[in-house]
Amino acid sequence: MASIAGKRATLAGIRTEVRSRPVARGMRRLRVPRASSITAGLGLLLFVAVSAAGVGVEISTMRAQERSIEGLRTQVHSLQGTIDAQPDWASIARQVEPSVFTIETAYGLGSGWVARAGASGSELVTNFHVIDEAWSSGVGAVDVRQGDRTIRGTIERVDPNDDLAIIHVTEVLPTLRTAPARPTLAQAVMVVGSPLGLGGSISVGVISGFRSVEGSDYVQFSAPISPGNSGGPVVDARGRVVAVASAKFEGPGIEALSLGIPVQTACTAAVVCQPGSDK
Repeated sequence: MASIAGKRATLAGIRTEVRSRPVARGMRRLRVPRASSITAGLGLLLFVAVSAAGVGVEISTMRAQERSIEGLRTQVHSLQGTIDAQPDWASIARQVEPSVFTIETAYGLGSGWVARAGASGSELVTNFHVIDEAWSSGVGAVDVRQGDRTIRGTIERVDPNDDLAIIHVTEVLPTLRTAPARPTLAQAVMVVGSPLGLGGSISVGVISGFRSVEGSDYVQFSAPISPGNSGGPVVDARGRVVAVASAKFEGPGIEALSLGIPVQTACTAAVVCQPGSDK
């Protein structure tokens, strides 16, 4: 990912170069300790006590075991409910992917998503740093790719301060809805984009914070992103865009600290989006 235009000089600790190689991450092995000798001794004492106490203690133990089994059964039902409540990411990916494209210039590539469509064609949102070198060179044309399909696009508007750009294509493409409000902490999200040019890639995580860098607001999330994800949508469990993937913190011991531009900023500064509802 390329650095955020107008702010790239002092974003200490943030790696935003589109064509740079990811830093290799360290691996820390976790070890589960063996059961302590105290626990083993307790098991032996319990066995001896039950053997010596006779039938009365055995009945008491059986009742305790029944209560324990019932408790476990309740926990299983609760866990099943939690599993059933998890987002169906496969279904959401099928819903979102038709609206997400690879944005490519002679200088690099990133991702983009369709925010609006009409009789004159469609508008895609991406990061300015994805197309900034082409724009600075006076080249207004970009390739908008999805699988084997390539559409010729034109850089229509740019907002370097908010690191946003709008790409226009003459084809009518499926749009993504945007979330009506800011996401909440721990909310599940999915990123769709083209890391290293691998279109249609997804990663999932949660909203982990809200940050301000040099006066600009960002949504922090744990879903991993890589060079090429810039400009792609970060969507909620309903497939609504909550942010535009833009950058990440990177360094020794740093993992899953990704940043996105709030979709409200993108829709206000760059394009009229298609708002979703809370229902």
